[in-house]
Amino acid sequence: MPGRVKEPKGPAKNGRERDLDRGRGPCDECAVRRALLLLALALAAGATALALLWAALPDPAPLATANPRTTALIEQRRAEARAAGRRFQPRRAWMPLEGISRHLVEAVMLSEDARFYAHGAFDWQEIEAATSDRLDSSRALRGASTITQQLAKNLWLGTQRTVWRKAKEAVLAVKVERALRKRRILALYLNVAEWGDGTFGAEAAARDRFGTSAADLSTAQAALLAAMLPAPLRADLSRPPRWLARRSRHVLDLLLEAGRIDAAEHASASAELERILAGASGPDEDPDEP
Repeated sequence: MPGRVKEPKGPAKNGRERDLDRGRGPCDECAVRRALLLLALALAAGATALALLWAALPDPAPLATANPRTTALIEQRRAEARAAGRRFQPRRAWMPLEGISRHLVEAVMLSEDARFYAHGAFDWQEIEAATSDRLDSSRALRGASTITQQLAKNLWLGTQRTVWRKAKEAVLAVKVERALRKRRILALYLNVAEWGDGTFGAEAAARDRFGTSAADLSTAQAALLAAMLPAPLRADLSRPPRWLARRSRHVLDLLLEAGRIDAAEHASASAELERILAGASGPDEDPDEP
């Protein structure tokens, strides 16, 4: 058979021509390079901003042994009272964790941050669940702030609702977790949390609300105090709101489900709780987390 006549090869194509054959022009490569450069610059800027923010925010380390003299939330309430022409005298009495009823300690953890000892500054499982709730509803059904985040907010930031405050809260929470032991974080939180108008800390709350010490709180009283935490200024026991009654019963149920109390104690505490809440008829809307 006669051999096939080979067509003469043209000149070798350069990289640009090969790209054109594939439908990709040099501008595409430039765009990719620019995007990568912008991404690198953004990451560098973010890391720098985070480092500056970390350095600018307070160091929690001294709180490992020293109790805070005041908090951002107390000073916020003082300023609000001054602006309204009201006298403000915060009621506080520091109490070590061992001096606070175990019922209150457990009720607060179960209702505010059930996995407190199992996570760091953030509870990613709860964040995921809260995000799912928000996607499924037009209003926020649950909060995802840990006790550490709430402590950071109370100590240094106040209740202003801004993205910037949440950013600082997140950084401070990481700093707190790195500097303090879990028991110390819990003790600080229980001693600075707001429990009413001018009432801060578990001891002052127990005295103010029930005329007893934090160490002697009953199970029902502890459940009620824990249920107040999302909105203590709206928790009027002279006319208990329905949301408070509902949350208090739920806290008792959590204590039973977690094995912190048995069925007999749950029944007794429920009966006491209903006596305290007799005639609950106040607002029914659940408070949103600040």
